[in-house]
Amino acid sequence: MNEMRMGASLLRLHFHDCFVNGCDGSVLLDGSGSEKLALPNQNSLRGFDVVDTIKSAVESSCNGVVSCADILAIAARDSIKLSGGPSYGVLLGRRDGMVANQTGANSNLPSPFDPLDSVISKFGDQGLNLSDVVALQGAHTIGLARCATFSSRLFNFSNTGAPDSTMDTSLVSQLQSLCPVNGDGNKTTALDQNSTDLFDNHYFKNLLNNKGILLSDQELYSSNLANSTTKSIVESYSNDQHLFISNFINSMINMGNINPLTGSSGQIRTNCRVINS
Repeated sequence: MNEMRMGASLLRLHFHDCFVNGCDGSVLLDGSGSEKLALPNQNSLRGFDVVDTIKSAVESSCNGVVSCADILAIAARDSIKLSGGPSYGVLLGRRDGMVANQTGANSNLPSPFDPLDSVISKFGDQGLNLSDVVALQGAHTIGLARCATFSSRLFNFSNTGAPDSTMDTSLVSQLQSLCPVNGDGNKTTALDQNSTDLFDNHYFKNLLNNKGILLSDQELYSSNLANSTTKSIVESYSNDQHLFISNFINSMINMGNINPLTGSSGQIRTNCRVINS
C-alpha cells in the first residue's frame, strides 16, 4: 500500500458496500444510478482504481472465481493489518450483485452529521447491535475527515452562535484555522488526532477528551442517549485495547455477513465496474 490513507478508504468501501443491498460489490458499479453518485459517497469514496488493480491480478491468475464483493472484504482486512491492526479469517463465497441502489445508499448509510439515535437505527436495520456500532466506528482510528464533514461544529453549531460545546476548545481553534467559514471543504485532518495512521484504541481515548472530529463520533460518548447506550462501551474500549480489537474483529465479520449473495445468486463480475454482458 503506497499511501497510508488508502487503507482507511478500502475499509470504508467495504462498509459502504455492505450497508446497501448487503455485501454484494454493488458500490463498485458505474453508471447513472451508481451508488458512487449518492450523497454520502460522491467526491468522498475512493480506492476504486486499487480494487481494479487487485481484480485484474486475480482474474489473470484464476478467472471467474473471486468476486468483487470478496475482494472488498479481503482488502478491508489487509488494510487493517497493514495499519498495525489485527488479522482475522474472512468468510468467503460472496457473489456480486447485478444492480446498484443509489436510493438505498442515500437512506441507509450513517452520516457524520447523524445524531446517535439515527446511527443506532441504521446499524440496527442491518442486524448490527450497540457493540457493533461502537466497535465499527472505532475504524476511525485511521483515515482522514474533510472539513465539509465537521465544519458545522466549529462556528454556529445548531444556530447557537458558538462552536459545539462537546468539542475541546483547543481542537476547535485548531480546526477553525484549517477550515475557515467558506473555506475549502476538501481540506482534511486526522479522524484520530495524535495517532493518525496506527490502528489502536486511541480514537476512544480522544472521545473521552472531547476530541472526536465528527459529530457522529463524539455522540457515542457525549450525547444524552449515550449515557444509557454507548458511553460505557466507549469507556471500556478506551481502557482495554485487547477488548476493542476482539470486538472489532467480531463486528467486521458480522458486517461482512450482511445479506451476501451465494450459490447461484448474482455473478462473479469480470470487471468490478460493470455486470458481465
